[in-house]
Formats: sequence, C-alpha cells, structure tokens
Amino acid sequence: MRAAEGQLVAVNATGCLEVFTTPYPETSWQIPWLHSLFGNAPAVATGVAAAMRRKGRDKVKVVAQGGDGGTTDIGFGCLSGMFERNDDVLYICYDNEAYMNTGVQRSSATPPAARTATTPALGDAPGNVFGTGKNMPLIAMAHNIPYVATASVADLHDLEAKVTRAMSVSGARYIHIMVPCPLGWGSAPCDTIRIARLAVACGLFPLFEAEQGEVVRTSKIRRPVPVEDYLRPQRRFAHLFKKGHEDKERIAALQRMADSNISRFDLFAEGGESRARNCPSR
Repeated sequence: MRAAEGQLVAVNATGCLEVFTTPYPETSWQIPWLHSLFGNAPAVATGVAAAMRRKGRDKVKVVAQGGDGGTTDIGFGCLSGMFERNDDVLYICYDNEAYMNTGVQRSSATPPAARTATTPALGDAPGNVFGTGKNMPLIAMAHNIPYVATASVADLHDLEAKVTRAMSVSGARYIHIMVPCPLGWGSAPCDTIRIARLAVACGLFPLFEAEQGEVVRTSKIRRPVPVEDYLRPQRRFAHLFKKGHEDKERIAALQRMADSNISRFDLFAEGGESRARNCPSR
C-alpha cells in the first residue's frame, strides 16, 4: 500500500487467501477487491489495468494473487498470456506446494517424494514422483518480463523490498513466495518460519531477482544445511525416514536438486560456512 501510495486494486483467484479473508457477507479487504474464477485472475487483472488506463487513472496499481494450484495449474494459460502481453500487473503466487484448500491434493508445485492425498506414501516409490512439476519463476523469466522474484515468509524485510521494487516497475511482474502450510505439510504451526528458513538454507528454494529474463540479485546462503534438516520436521516426508528403512537414494536425489540450485544461482556467500562442514555428502 505504501509503494502504491494507497492506489491499489487486488484481484484474487479462488484459494485459501480468498476463503479466509472474505467469509460472506464479510471481508477483511479495505481496498477494491475482485474474486472471479479459480483460473482467470491474471486475465481479470489485465482487464482492470486496461480499464484504469482508459479512465486516465494511471497511478492505480493492480495486483493479482493466487496459490500454486491457481497459478501453476488452473491459471497457467492466463498467466502466460499476461506475461506475453507484458500487461501492467504484479502477480503474486503464494506457494504451499499443493491444493491445501480442497484436501491437500498434488499440484505441479508439489516437490518430489512429498505425500499428498493424490500421491500417497504407498508402493516402491511413495509420495510424488520425480521428474514432474513446473518451476514457475523460471517459466516467468523465460517470458523476458521486466521483473521476477522469489521470496519467503521467513524473511519479511526481503519480501517487502521485493514488493516495493516490483511496484516501481511497469509491465508484467511476478513474485513467487514460499508459504509453508502446517496442515498440509504435517508440521507444527510454531515451526512454520523455521521450515521456510531451512528451505532457503538447504538450497531447495533459492531467493533471487531477475530483470528481463536475467538474474540480477541473489540472497546468499551463509549457514548451509543438508536437505534432511528441512525434510524431517514434515510428516509429508516421514516415509523417507522410516526406522531401519531410510530412503537414502531419494533423499540424495533431493540433495542433488538443492546442490544444482546452489550452483545455478551461485548461492554460497564468501566467508560463509562451508558445505563440507554443514552438509555432508550423502
């Protein structure tokens, strides 16, 4: 609101945010707020931005919001169209890595090996399969839009700075925020921020900013941890750590994913603690 000088319209996809902030006939929103279908928030926001331009209200900023289901799955086509046209909208994805509002079903943001209602912990390879899903920040970057960023609820100052920066840019912008869900992830509510911080520290969720398709800033990891530290507090990964039957092969595969992110985004800080000390090879 500060960055938009109070001139803000929000468009919301169906999801947890829409449900708990607008229990009919009440609302917690004190700005113009629109809710339409699960998958068309980017298209509706595009229409709002066009209407504001037509009315000569160029200072009004438009924000579209959705969860990972409404973003990476159901609303994917509308969002890609918004990017391709470079519409003047900031789209924010709150990623809790499954359809948490409807029963914890798998989405294309669900990580490998995670247990959901549709990827149960059964069979020879329990949980979500490897080799599926979408990396939405990289897809957004591939559209060469003005601004893309990842953020986490574990670092609100970083998140605020990125939203402020996005508000200063015209054209299509995208911020992808990791938001752990205690219910769906099977973690203690009091551990939410710690788990979000571990996701960044192990390398599975890199924090970066990109402009016109190129990474321009990253948040360095000063105290790296092994992915196991991030996985263990979550019941959705409990099948990987069964006593006497620890799934070392798939834990190692997840570690390789984290290591790949660390290499790709050059995430280790100079002078930070070494991986050899904190993240023993598995």
